Amino acid sequence: MSALREPPIRPEYVLPLQPALATPAVAAPAPVSLDRLGWLSKPAILLALAVVWELLARWFDNDLLLPGAIQTARAFWEGLLSGELIGYVSVSLAILSQGFLLGVAGSFLLTWLAVSNRFGRELIDTLTSMFNPLPAIALLPLALLWFGLGKGSLLMVLVHSVVWPLTLNASAGFRAVPETLRMAGRNYGLGGLRMVLQILIPAALPSILSGLKIGWAFAWRTLIAAELVFGSTSGQGGLGWYIFQSRNELFTDKVFAGLATVILIGLAIEHVVFQTLERVTVRRWGMQR
Repeated sequence: MSALREPPIRPEYVLPLQPALATPAVAAPAPVSLDRLGWLSKPAILLALAVVWELLARWFDNDLLLPGAIQTARAFWEGLLSGELIGYVSVSLAILSQGFLLGVAGSFLLTWLAVSNRFGRELIDTLTSMFNPLPAIALLPLALLWFGLGKGSLLMVLVHSVVWPLTLNASAGFRAVPETLRMAGRNYGLGGLRMVLQILIPAALPSILSGLKIGWAFAWRTLIAAELVFGSTSGQGGLGWYIFQSRNELFTDKVFAGLATVILIGLAIEHVVFQTLERVTVRRWGMQR
């Protein structure tokens, strides 16, 4: 019997010798993306806009037409220290909160009517088609005729600016609620107001929040415009009157400080109120990314 021979080792099966001490590969550093910066992105955008503003103001070199960002910031700071700007802002926010809450209450009443029966739905559709495109400031002469120079006229135009966009969004959100959720509510014995509070409003909350944002923006711009008219007629008003009076006195830096205050209040309400409300509701429930 012949001795067993080992099969020859083919060259293609031979592994190359590895060095005893191999140098570990160093991973390249990951590029820093804007998503990792988080909250720094928006302040960076605002800072860039302020730099462009300051450069344009220095290029025009006319403080009466375009004061710079630094000059406007100085006027804004002086208005805060003196308390003048805070007083005007408090007047505007007090009237705005009253008108906004009245508009929200009226909108939910109209939405309740729209979801109650077919006639109410057709009635609200007709009213929103008529009055939603109508600018609230266009009703100011009529409001002055009915309520005179006072808070009542401002509240009328504010309610008009809030109620129709919110009603339109809330009604659309209620109609988009799946029928399976309604059937589940009926199986639990829910009906009427309990159905609205426990089923319809949570399911339609993204649309309701969108309507609240639109109504707040409309109300804020309407209030400033109405106060400009009130300032020119009665010498009273809030932040809009501050802007109008500064323009009459040729304090353009104060005019820009008032406009910057309008923007800052809008940003604060958006980030502090609405984004917090979205985070604790629709985002936490997985209804919105």
